[in-house]
Amino acid sequence: MTMPITGSAAATYPRPARSVARMLTDRVEATPRREALRFPTEHGWESLSWDQVGQQSFDLAAGLLALGLTSEQRVALICSTRYEWILADLAVMCAGGATTAVYPSTEQGDVAYIVGDSGSRFIFAEDNTQVGKLRATREKLPAVEKVIVIDGDGDGDWVLSWRDLARLGAEYLRAHPSAIDGVIATIEPDHQATLIYTSGTTGRPKGVELAQSCWTYEGACIDAVEILTLDDVQFLWLPLSHSFGKVLLAAMLQIGFATAVDGRVDKIADGLAEVKPTFMAGAPRIFEKVRARVIQTAVGEGGAKAAIANWAFAVGLQVSRRRQKGLEPVGLLKVQYAVADRLVFKKIRGRLGGNIRYLVSGSAALSGEVAEWFEAAGLLILEGYGLTETSAGTCLNRPHNWAFGTVGEPLPGSEIRIAADGEIQVRGPGVMRGYHRMPDQTAAVLDADGWFSTGDVGEIDDGGRVRITDRKKDLVKTSGGKYIAPSVIEARLKASSPIVGHVVVHADKRNFASALITLDPDTAPEWAESEGISGDYVSLTDNAQVRAHLQGRIDELNKSLNRWETVKQFRILDHDFTVETGELTPSQKVKRRVVENMYSELLDGMYAGSK
Repeated sequence: MTMPITGSAAATYPRPARSVARMLTDRVEATPRREALRFPTEHGWESLSWDQVGQQSFDLAAGLLALGLTSEQRVALICSTRYEWILADLAVMCAGGATTAVYPSTEQGDVAYIVGDSGSRFIFAEDNTQVGKLRATREKLPAVEKVIVIDGDGDGDWVLSWRDLARLGAEYLRAHPSAIDGVIATIEPDHQATLIYTSGTTGRPKGVELAQSCWTYEGACIDAVEILTLDDVQFLWLPLSHSFGKVLLAAMLQIGFATAVDGRVDKIADGLAEVKPTFMAGAPRIFEKVRARVIQTAVGEGGAKAAIANWAFAVGLQVSRRRQKGLEPVGLLKVQYAVADRLVFKKIRGRLGGNIRYLVSGSAALSGEVAEWFEAAGLLILEGYGLTETSAGTCLNRPHNWAFGTVGEPLPGSEIRIAADGEIQVRGPGVMRGYHRMPDQTAAVLDADGWFSTGDVGEIDDGGRVRITDRKKDLVKTSGGKYIAPSVIEARLKASSPIVGHVVVHADKRNFASALITLDPDTAPEWAESEGISGDYVSLTDNAQVRAHLQGRIDELNKSLNRWETVKQFRILDHDFTVETGELTPSQKVKRRVVENMYSELLDGMYAGSK
C-alpha cells in the first residue's frame, strides 16, 4: 500500500529537445552572440559566446569522430570543474557518444575500475597527474585507445593534447563539413548520454545510466518553473562529475543564461565578489561555512559591532518567521528591519556579490536554522532534492511556495509517492535507464511501472511539498528498540555552532546516542583566538573550553529531542573529515559506515561500562 501521489506526469513544461546536442545547436541558433561561459585566467575573467562554445565543441566532437567514436560509446572525463569540462562533455554529446564522469580525486584503483567497467574508448584527462593514474593501470584498460590531456602535451602515441584533438577535428570538418549535423540527426532521446558512478560507502560504485531525455527533460522542467531567465548569471563551482553539477548545465543550455565556471573551492569568495552572480547552487556545507564565518567575524569584533549584528538577526528572524506564514513586516518591525538591512544584511549580501536573487541547495539535507538565517538576511535558499538515479532534479522549493525543512514540490512531469514503510518513490522522465551491467540491482529499485525506490524516508505536507526525514539505510534502532534519524540531529548540531565541521551520530544497537565531532579548520581557530585560546588545530580538539562550548550546544539541542535521541557522549577528532582521508565522498557526503568502522574503538569506549 502506498500514500497518495504528489506531482503530475501531465504537468506542462516546454517540449524537450531530442538530445543534449540538439539543445546546444538550438541555443547557438537562438542567442549566438550572448555570453555563454566565463572563466578565470591569469589575466582576469574571459568569456565565450554561445557561437564560440558551439564551434569549439564541434571541433572537439569532430576530432572524436576522426578517432573512430560511434553512437553511445563511452568517453571518460577526469577533470575538475572548469570550462574545458563543459566543452569536452558537449563534444561527446555532439559526436553521439556518452560521457563517463569521474571525479579527479578518485584514487587510481577506482579510476581503473570505472574506466574499465564503462568500456570507455577515449579519456579526457585534466593534467599529467590524471594521465599518470591511467599509465600506471594501462594494462587493465585495453579498450582505451587515446587519452586527451587538457593541460599538457601529447606523447606521439597513447596521449593526445587538447589542442591536437581540436586541430584534428577542424581538419575532419573541412573534409566532412556536415559530419556533426549528420550525427546529431541520428541521436535518439533514449540513447545513453551519461554514465555516473555513485560513490557508495561500501563495495564498488554502481554506474548509473542516464539517457539523453533525462537531461533534456531536466532543462525543460527547470525552464517551466520560471525562476531563472536569459539575463541571469550563474556562479558554478560544483563538481561537474556529480549529477547536481550536470543538471545546472542542462538548465544553462535550455534557458541560455551565462555561467561563470571556477571549481576552486578556496576561490569561491573571490569569484562571487568579481562575477556578482544572480544565483548559485551548492551543497549545504558551503552555506554552513558562510554562516559560521559571518557569525565568527561578528563575535571576533566584539563590542558595538557584535551587539548590532545580534540585534539585526533578532529582528531578521522575526521578519523571516512572518514571511514563512505569508506575511510581511509592518509598523515598527518594518522600520527596524530596514535599519538592520542597511547596517548588517546588505554587507552579507555584498560578500556574495550583491546581486543574488536565489541560492539553491541540494545533495544533502539543509538545516532549517541555516536556511532561516540566510532568509533573515534577504537571501532565500531554495532547497531541492534528487539522486543521481533521478538526474539530480526531482523536487524544488518555489519562491511562491517554500517551507524550510522541505525540499519543495516535484518538478513538472515528475511524480512522488510514499510507500507503506515511508520510503520515497519517484517516477518521471528523469529516472535512470538502470545500473550499468547490473540487471538484478536495477530490478531491486526500479519496478515495471517506472517507480524508482530512492532509499530515502519522507512525507508529503499539505502544500504538496516533500519532507525528507532520513536515509532508509541510515535509520538506526537503539538496543531499547527506539528508532533514531541521525542526519536530523547532525544537521541541527552543525547549525548550532560556528566551530563544528562534521558530525556523525552513532546509536545502532546501543543504549544511547553518541557523536563524533570534527572542528571546522577555518572558523575554529578564529573562534579560539577570540576566546583567548592559543594553539594549533590538534590542540583545540583537546581543549577544555572547546569541549565546554560543544557540551553547551549539545545540552541545548537535547532539550528539544526525545529522551532516546539525546546525545549523551561525544568525542572530538583530531582532524576534519576529507575525501583524501576517506571519510567523505567526492561530493562531500560523510561515509557513515566508513567513519564508524575507522573509529570503532573510540565509539566502543564511549559505551564501556554502560548498561
